Amino acid sequence: MKTIKGPAIFLAQFMGDEAPYNSLDSICAWVASLGYKGVQIPTWDGRCIDLKKAARSKKYCDEIKGVVESHGLVITELSTHLQGQLVAVHPAYDIMFDGFAPPEVQGNPKARTKWAVQQVKWAASASKNLGLGASATFSGALLWHTVYPWPQRPSGLVQTGFKELAKRWKPILDHYDACGVDCCYEIHPGEDLHDGHTYEMFLEHTNNHPRACLLYDPSHYVLQQLDYLQFIDFYHERIKMFHVKDAEFNPSGKSGVYGGYQDWINRAGRFRSLGDGHIDFAAIFSKLSQYGYDGWAVLEWECCIKSPEQGAEEGAPFIEDHIIEVTSKTFDDFAGGGSSEKINRKILGL
Repeated sequence: MKTIKGPAIFLAQFMGDEAPYNSLDSICAWVASLGYKGVQIPTWDGRCIDLKKAARSKKYCDEIKGVVESHGLVITELSTHLQGQLVAVHPAYDIMFDGFAPPEVQGNPKARTKWAVQQVKWAASASKNLGLGASATFSGALLWHTVYPWPQRPSGLVQTGFKELAKRWKPILDHYDACGVDCCYEIHPGEDLHDGHTYEMFLEHTNNHPRACLLYDPSHYVLQQLDYLQFIDFYHERIKMFHVKDAEFNPSGKSGVYGGYQDWINRAGRFRSLGDGHIDFAAIFSKLSQYGYDGWAVLEWECCIKSPEQGAEEGAPFIEDHIIEVTSKTFDDFAGGGSSEKINRKILGL
């Protein structure tokens, strides 16, 4: 067993136009003052990092690391959630997802996809230059509009969708492999990789690619009513990243998993700050420790009630309190009487 590292924090939801949220240096000073030890960096935010430059320049990466380390922090991972989403977009979502891309490729799905693929590859190269072993992303989706089969999905549709998704991601995964970096998909509603079955279909179509790994975020499993603890039993060997994010599910006679088109605050399933939801984090940290997960525990703040400042302030001690310093000895060693093959055979009456 190994001890989980943390607490760390994902910067994406905190970046803004006012200090201390408007630069990597100032936001690192802020999170360090709250007790965090690491930061996960959103690569689409130029206030944090120039991804293209980071992919091409080890010197620049050393400078970025220097800024972070000057505050007693380390970079845990890079994130390409927005860019990964654009690797595969069904035309029905073109307008809404165009906002994730720069103006020069908006309105041009082929150019946008090409841009996204390059971005995700750059994240692998930048991770290598930063000395990181994993990077977070989304898979994108070609099939999501058919998630509830009405009208019934034609035979072969799912296979065709995953074949195309794998075709787009296989060269990216190969680049991650060449860089020695795991590509960690966040299992998430809205993505074609949204539960265990879809992840397994993706693995099948990528020949069980060794770099097609997982970012474990139990909040999305609560909203789907998926067993988030058993998920760890099934996929612990592939879990290389961990978002610590809470959620709750309160179904009623009017609303359930689909939410009834309600705002977040009125949905049955909604994200909450750590400790305010339904997730059993003590059990999660125990299972991850049991299976030897030694990556970072990273706060991702998303809450429809509590402010991000309070969520971040409360998040560091919450994670710290849940990290288990794993044991190096068996609890009943004191009662052991020694062993040998001769003694063992005698005990067995042999």
